[in-house]
Amino acid sequence: MTATAVPARTRSTEGTPPGPRRPRGRGLGLVAWLAAVVFFLPIAWMALTSFHSEEDAATNPPSFGAALTLDGYREFFGTGGGASPWPALINSTVASLASTLLVLLLALPAAYALSIRPVKKWTDVLFFFLSTKMLPIVAGLLPIYLFAKNTGMLDNIWLLVILYTSMNLPIAVWMMQSFLSEVPVAIIEAAQIDGAKLPTILARVVAPIALPGIAATALICFIFSWNELLFARVLTGVVAETAPVFLTGFITSQGLFLAKVCAASLVVSLPVLAAGFAAQDKLVQGLSLGAVK
Repeated sequence: MTATAVPARTRSTEGTPPGPRRPRGRGLGLVAWLAAVVFFLPIAWMALTSFHSEEDAATNPPSFGAALTLDGYREFFGTGGGASPWPALINSTVASLASTLLVLLLALPAAYALSIRPVKKWTDVLFFFLSTKMLPIVAGLLPIYLFAKNTGMLDNIWLLVILYTSMNLPIAVWMMQSFLSEVPVAIIEAAQIDGAKLPTILARVVAPIALPGIAATALICFIFSWNELLFARVLTGVVAETAPVFLTGFITSQGLFLAKVCAASLVVSLPVLAAGFAAQDKLVQGLSLGAVK
């Protein structure tokens, strides 16, 4: 029998992997850029308006070529005789950083117990943690106010630290449980054989491996604490006033000062934007941890 020769063209193309789908990739990239522009435009518009005078900021349609000025920032920082924003900014910083640190210290052991050394019915425990976020904040506002009034904790920054810690702890435990579940158990067992105790394992073994997830959790808790308004508005007055409460003081019976509000909003947003920019690589790694097997 004579073997049938395979055409050279067929042999050369057989088994060749298909090329990349460039049109689809370009389309997704274009959509991503459009979404980024849509999300960035309000921030850019707020920044531009903050450098306008009140007369130019109130024009309709808006004036893009109006003269730029720093009057809004001068009024916000109190150089014109108004209230200084520094006490409110310091209070927000203390409440956000202290509550975030407490959340991490409490959530790390809890997530370790639910992931690496899981307890019985750990899924029910996670659901219980998450169910505490289903209660509307308004429903618990009156009891918390009465408690703070009877204990003399009204207008106290440490009351906000306790509240922010309790508010962010459930979501932190839920997030860190998924992050810590990716930590190899063999490494922990090796540390235990070497005589390491639980605090040492958490600090020197688990924390460095799960650092991206911890950074993502810390950033989200910081943002939630920094932006919280309802509790701060009701439970604080002058001493423990936070930055979001300070911003509401710009809306008076005389009207809305748009340029000043935009300047104040941009300054108050800078700590969150700076923290997100500084931790963006850890945030992306943490939020995508475990997504690719």
